[in-house]
Amino acid sequence: MKRAARAFWLRSPGHGEIREVALPEPGEGDVLVRTLCSGVSRGTETLVFRGGVPHSQHTAMRAPFQDGEFPGPVKYGYLNVGLVEEGPPELLGRTVFCLYPHQTRYVVPASAVTPVPDGVPAGRAVLAGTVETAVNALWDAAPMIGDRIAVVGGGMIGCSVAALLARYPGVRVQLVDAEPARAGIAEALGAGFALPGEALGDCDLVVHASATEAGLARSLELLAPEGTVVELSWYGDRGVTLPLGEAFHSRRLTLRGSQVGTVSPARSARRSFADRLALALELLAEPAFDALITGECGFEELPRVLPGIAAGELPGLCHRVVYGPDTAGAVSR
Repeated sequence: MKRAARAFWLRSPGHGEIREVALPEPGEGDVLVRTLCSGVSRGTETLVFRGGVPHSQHTAMRAPFQDGEFPGPVKYGYLNVGLVEEGPPELLGRTVFCLYPHQTRYVVPASAVTPVPDGVPAGRAVLAGTVETAVNALWDAAPMIGDRIAVVGGGMIGCSVAALLARYPGVRVQLVDAEPARAGIAEALGAGFALPGEALGDCDLVVHASATEAGLARSLELLAPEGTVVELSWYGDRGVTLPLGEAFHSRRLTLRGSQVGTVSPARSARRSFADRLALALELLAEPAFDALITGECGFEELPRVLPGIAAGELPGLCHRVVYGPDTAGAVSR
């Protein structure tokens, strides 16, 4: 008898559904994972949900275990935490993180899962992919002791970057966001907070993650001469206009892109993708990251909930998806 699982699919832009899928038999070196929880990446997944991935980026934007093609039908996602039910003895019964979509059970190579360290609850480990992006960004940005830094955009990525920067010695880090409610999250993460018009300038480094034209322009304004903006936002099919004809050249500013699809050149000779992800999971031992989980729903509710997230009707940061009442205890451990 074939094993089955249930998966969330985007049937067409704006319309999701739960489908039954057949599971292959695990082969030698594979693991069968029962999902405990998954996370909705608000930036990328909502862009996928509305059909906003440009045709030129269809290959670059593929998730590791994506099924289907953009704009749909497509099974997409990459923040999954589960329990290994079958597999090598060293992984059997372990809680693991995998870059897998929203699905109740799945079979992948054992090399595709990363054990969640003791002391990191499964419910917090869904942030691993987000914190991994922040780690890569800081490898690119190379902040220095005593730097004056702003993080513009208090979404999942921006907050993760601010949380890591707040632990750098002597650094002045301020989270900048147009939503006053982000002040409480910044405080929980150990960072300062300001609305865009009140942000401290003269910054050595600005990390931009608001995915807005106004946010990127403000990031340039906050720089000290010869300062750098590291751009983490991805705009999909939207164009961006910037005031590069004003003081950009005379102040010798730098605008640099950063993207998690490759390991930062600053570390690629010595760190692999697996090393980077393992580091992100270790960093999640810090309880302050719980502030980034701002909503939760059951797996079966996802087709109803995701349109509200994509439309901005359910604001917040990471939305956690839990898989059945029997997983509640495991998510908190």
